[in-house]
Amino acid sequence: MSGGFSTCRSVLITGANRGLGLQMVKDLAKSNERPDRVFATARKPADAKYLESAYLQPKISNCARISPTSEELQDLARSNSRVHIITLDVNSQTSIDTAVQEVTSLVGNEGLNCLINNAAIAIPGELETVTADNMMKVFESNAVSPLMVTKAFLPLLRAAATRGSGMGIHRAAVVNMSSSLGSIQLNWGPDVTFRAYAYRTSKAALNMLTRCLARQLEAEGVLCMALHPGWVRTDMGGPTATLSVEESTSGVLSVIAGLSEKDHGQFQNYKGETLPW
Repeated sequence: MSGGFSTCRSVLITGANRGLGLQMVKDLAKSNERPDRVFATARKPADAKYLESAYLQPKISNCARISPTSEELQDLARSNSRVHIITLDVNSQTSIDTAVQEVTSLVGNEGLNCLINNAAIAIPGELETVTADNMMKVFESNAVSPLMVTKAFLPLLRAAATRGSGMGIHRAAVVNMSSSLGSIQLNWGPDVTFRAYAYRTSKAALNMLTRCLARQLEAEGVLCMALHPGWVRTDMGGPTATLSVEESTSGVLSVIAGLSEKDHGQFQNYKGETLPW
């Protein structure tokens, strides 16, 4: 990870209780080049319920389960004063507004430098099995909620953007954790076998939202981009994925640390390579 985070005063990561979100918090907390504050959010810090992907586990018919907030995250917050655990249900406007108030009380006029919309769900469903209810659940969590979270934190991002010049996490940035599965261009040809309608379309929608935000916020100096972390061995990615959490997160944070004007409105992977929309 480059030294870009040493110029970033605050980072907020949604879905930080496990997987990529948790690893990002861990890496930022232990780095010599780290922000002053890392806000790690979880829906229920004491006992969180998650919808997770079961597409690599076809025998699982119900992908909902109860999972306690990571003890690692709790221990990290207790031992590191830079880490703050914030309750945030990204599907609840009341919860979003409360989280904004809590973060505001800590950052004050400095604002928020970097918002990483990482929280997401995946529910399996091909043409024969997909339901309208599951489509709406995934679309809400993966596309609508990142927009609502960004909208709510926009005053803090704008406050941070008034300091400095150029674009990047030294001013203000919104990073939407997307997926190559949301690429319309890449979803073609004989090698495409993964047909998760809800997940693919939700990430395609997130990509469009990213471009809309980038277009509107450019004049205010708020950088917006979409970032694909790779296929990662998490609860969502499954055990046969190609990347470890540590490998993916290292690349993701390196890309975020080096963001500048050239990356505004772009769709990239964890290596910093441009992906087709």
